[in-house]
Amino acid sequence: MDTAQRQEYWRRNLRLMAILLTVWALVSFGAGILFVEFLNQVSFLGVPLGFWFAQQGSIVVFVILIAIYVWRMDKLDKEYGITEYEQEVHHS
Repeated sequence: MDTAQRQEYWRRNLRLMAILLTVWALVSFGAGILFVEFLNQVSFLGVPLGFWFAQQGSIVVFVILIAIYVWRMDKLDKEYGITEYEQEVHHS
């Protein structure tokens, strides 16, 4: 990969991370703190929805976001022809 391709690859990686971290922040901080009273008007699995997000929902969303990151990065790696072997060789 030349320098321009590496910069584009890194830019796309950072953009993906920024989007996913923003979603996680909105879910964990927004649903668990800012909008908790509004969300508590709805019940989910027998508990108020805002409480559920504060206790478990943000963790579930975080795990889902990790899976999305892995899936998207695998696609990005394939697009740029990056394999795990190549990454090990360049980092050694």
